[in-house]
Amino acid sequence: MITDRVPAKLKGVKGNDPEYWGLADLISDEMADVALKMGVRKPKTIGQLMKLTKLEREPLQKLLDDMAWVGLIEYNWENLDGKNPDHEKRYVLPQFVPGSAEFFNMRRSQMDEHPQVAAFFERMTFLPLEKITPMVPPGGAGIGMHVIPVEKAIETENEAVGLEKISYWLHKYEGKYAKSMCSCRASRQYLNEGCGDDPESWCIAVGDMATYIVETGRGEYITYDEAMAIFKKAEDNGFVHQITNIDGEQKIFGICNCNVNVCNALRTSQLFNTPNMSRSAYVARVETDQCVACGRCVEYCPAGAVKLGQKLCTKDGPVEYPRQELPDAVKWGPDKWAIDYRDKNRVNCYDTGTAPCKTACPAHIAVQGYLKLAAQGKYREALQLIKRENPFPAVCGRICNRRCEDACTRGTVDQAVAIDEVKRFIAQQDLDAATRFVPEKVIPKVDGEFDQQIAIIGGGPAGLSCAYYLAEKGYRPTVFEKEQRLGGMLENGLPSFRLEKDVVQAEIDVLREMGVQFRCGVEVGKDVTIAQLREQGYQGFYVAVGLQSGGRLNIPGDDAQGVTAGIDFMRRVNGGQETKLEGRVVVIGGGNIAADVARTAVRCGAESVDLYCLESYDDMPMGPEDRGECERDGITIHAGWGQTEIVTENGHAAGIRFRKCLRVKNDQGRFAPEFDDNDTCQAQCAAVLYCIGQKVDWRQLLTGTAVTFNPNGTAQVDPVTYQTAEPGIFAGGDAVTGQKFAIDAIAAGKEGAISLHRFVQKATLTIGRNRRQFVELDKENALIPVGFDNTPRQQIGYNEALRRTFRDERIAFTAQQVQKETARCLSCGASVVDPNKCIGCGVCTTKCAFDAIHLHRERPECTHMIPAEDKMKAILPYMVKREIKIRKAGKK
Repeated sequence: MITDRVPAKLKGVKGNDPEYWGLADLISDEMADVALKMGVRKPKTIGQLMKLTKLEREPLQKLLDDMAWVGLIEYNWENLDGKNPDHEKRYVLPQFVPGSAEFFNMRRSQMDEHPQVAAFFERMTFLPLEKITPMVPPGGAGIGMHVIPVEKAIETENEAVGLEKISYWLHKYEGKYAKSMCSCRASRQYLNEGCGDDPESWCIAVGDMATYIVETGRGEYITYDEAMAIFKKAEDNGFVHQITNIDGEQKIFGICNCNVNVCNALRTSQLFNTPNMSRSAYVARVETDQCVACGRCVEYCPAGAVKLGQKLCTKDGPVEYPRQELPDAVKWGPDKWAIDYRDKNRVNCYDTGTAPCKTACPAHIAVQGYLKLAAQGKYREALQLIKRENPFPAVCGRICNRRCEDACTRGTVDQAVAIDEVKRFIAQQDLDAATRFVPEKVIPKVDGEFDQQIAIIGGGPAGLSCAYYLAEKGYRPTVFEKEQRLGGMLENGLPSFRLEKDVVQAEIDVLREMGVQFRCGVEVGKDVTIAQLREQGYQGFYVAVGLQSGGRLNIPGDDAQGVTAGIDFMRRVNGGQETKLEGRVVVIGGGNIAADVARTAVRCGAESVDLYCLESYDDMPMGPEDRGECERDGITIHAGWGQTEIVTENGHAAGIRFRKCLRVKNDQGRFAPEFDDNDTCQAQCAAVLYCIGQKVDWRQLLTGTAVTFNPNGTAQVDPVTYQTAEPGIFAGGDAVTGQKFAIDAIAAGKEGAISLHRFVQKATLTIGRNRRQFVELDKENALIPVGFDNTPRQQIGYNEALRRTFRDERIAFTAQQVQKETARCLSCGASVVDPNKCIGCGVCTTKCAFDAIHLHRERPECTHMIPAEDKMKAILPYMVKREIKIRKAGKK
C-alpha cells in the first residue's frame, strides 16, 4: 500500500479514497507493481530493482523513466545513507507530500490531461495531517515544509545559524539550481481557488533534485544570481520562503516562495492553528515608539499575526490584546481549526480600534506614516507611502473633503491636524517631471509582465486609479475616454481656481510612464462596443463613467432659458466656451459642487450670486472652508430653503420661489425633507444654476450586456468585488455609488484593479482578499499624553492678487509650517504582533519604512530538523508532555 495516511495503511484504499481516484488513470498497473516493491523513501539502483522486479534492464529502464516523467518516483546520486559510495543513480519512491503529489502538478500538459491530480494534492496535504498536527513539536518533526526567514531580517542576529539562511543552502548546492512551476499555485488554479499569481518558476529545486526537475520537463537550470533575483521578487510580493523539512539537517531539495492564499504547506499551520508545523526560530516584535500604524506589515503578514492597534493608553490603562490559543495544553479538534484562515488572516485591526485618520479615509491612507516622514524631511518617501493607496495626492491635496481631519484625535484637544495641507506640500513633487514618484512595479510573475488586455471605460479618478494599480501589478491597460481630455470631472467639473489643470495632467503623466495606454475621443457603445473590444482580445472591463448628467429640477418653469445644470455650466467653462453671465444668479445646492459653481459664476461676471440649499447653515454638505471661501467671494448663503417654481418672463428665467425646509432627513436618517408651505420667499434672477444631484448617462455603453441597474440608474455591483451581473465587467466610482468624492472613486478604482487582476488570472475574487475594514479607536476613552506639542494649527494664506480669478489663490504650507503641523500629530496607532501566530518569516520587516518591526531569535528549537523516518521519535515525547499538561489543566 502506497499512502501517507495511517487509516488507509490499516484498512486499505476504496474507490472514493484520493489514493484511488487520484492515481487510477495516471499510474499504470506496471508502475504500481514496481512502486510497491520499491518501498517509500528507500533508494535503489536499477540493478537492485531488476532483482526485486525480475524485469530486464531495458524494459525496466523505460518503465522507470515513465514513472519519473509522471512524477511517481524521483532519482538522485546521493550517498547520505552511506550505501552509495560510487554515487550511482538511485531511484526513490517519495512520500506523497512533499513528493510525488507536487510532481504530478508541475507540468501543465499533465494537469490538463489528468485534472484530478490537483484535488489529489490538496487532499494529501490535509487528510494525513488532520489528527497529528497538534502533537507536532517545534521544528516540525520531519513533516512537510519549514519557514526560513528573509535573510536581511536576521543579518544582525548574532545567534543565527546557517540552517536558517537561504544563502547557506544555496552555497551547499552551489551550481545546481532549477526553477519550476509552483504546484500549489497551479493546483489551486485548477480548483478555482487561484490567488492571481503566475504559477511559473517560483519554486527552486537544489542539488540532484534540480537535475530531476530539468530532465523530467518540469523546469530549467538557473544560476545563483537568477535564483537570488527570484527570491527578491518573492519578497517584494510578500511571499514566504520555505524549505523542505523531511531529510534532517543534512539535506533539503527545494526552496519555495509561498503565497499563503494557495500554499498547501502553510495551510497545515494556518488551518489547523498549529504553528509548530511551519514556524522558524524567529518572532517579530514591534518597537511601538517607531511604529506609525501604516499597516504595511499587517497587509503582508501571511499568518495574520500583526494587526493594527493603538499607541495611546486608555483611561483604564493600556489595551490588552488577545492571543491565539495554542494546542500545547489544550485538547484540539475541528472546533479549534480556522477553515477560513485565508480570510481571517486578512483582518486589519483589533476590535478596540486604531488611528481614526486611517480608518476614516475611504482609501485608508497611512496618514500617521506620511506625517512622520514629512516631519523628518523625507518628502519623497512620504509621497511613496501616500501613493500606495492614492495615485493622485496633488489633486486630493486641493479638493479632498478631509474625512481624516474630521476624525482626527487631535480635534478632541483643540483642532485637527491639517493633514490635507501637509499632503499637498508633499505631493508638490509630483508636478515636476524631475521629482515625481513613479512606483516600481511589483508583479506576481517571475518573468516579465502580464499580457492580458484590460479596458477601462472612463478617464476620471476611479478609472485612472484602476489603471494605475493595474499598471503597478504588471499590466498595460487601455483607458477609453469619450472626451478629448483625461481627468473626468477633475478636468470638466471642477474650476481651475480649485484644481488647476496642470496638476491633473502632471499626475496622469505618471500613468503614461507606467505604460498605461489612452484612447481619448472614443465613446464606447458608439464608436466601439464592448462586444467588439472582446473580439479585439480584451478580457476584462472596468466601467467608471461617473455622473455626467445634471438631470432636471422637476419644478414648474425648469425648462426656461437661463436654467442650467451646474455640471453643464462647469463643462462649458472648463471647455473654454463663452460663459459670460449678467445680472443676478441663483445657485441651488449645498455641497462642494454648488460652492464651485457659485464661485465660478462670480468669475463669469454675475452681478450677484445667492446660494440656496435645504440644509441648515451648519449642516451644509460643503465644509466650513468652502463656505468661508464663498462668502469671501461675496456670495450670500440662504440655508434651509427648497425651490418650488421658476418665475419666467418671455420664456426666460426671471426669478425663483422657495419654501422653508424644516428638516432634511427623517428619524431613520433617510432623505425625506419636510417643508412649511406658509413660509416662502422669492429671489429675482437672470439665471438659475442647480446642483442637486447628478445622474448617470449610460447611452449605449452597456447595451447587449447583462449589467443590471438600481432604481436611481447606477450599476448594481458586488459590494466587495465590484463585479456586475456580467462576468468580466466591473464598475466603480459615482456610476455605482451615486455622487461622492474623488477619494471615494480612487479607493473604488484600486478595488477594481484587484478584482480585474484576479479575474483575468482565473483566480477567486474573494478568498484571502483584504476587505479593508478598519475600526476607529475610542477617542473619548483615549488618554492624551502629557507634554504633547501644543502649537496651534497652521493656516494657509491667500494671494489677494488672484482673488476672483481662475487661478488658485490659496497659498500652500511652507516647509517650516509642515514641520510645525506634523509635530501636532498624537501618533495614535501602532501595529501589534501576536507571537502565538507569528511564523517568523520576516516579510513584515521588508515592508516597514520606519524600522519599527524586527525578528528576534526566541525559538531556537524550531530550527531543529530531523528525517521523516524519525518523526515519531520527536512526536511521542512531545505528545506525552502535552497530554500531561492537558490533564493538569483539566484538574484546575
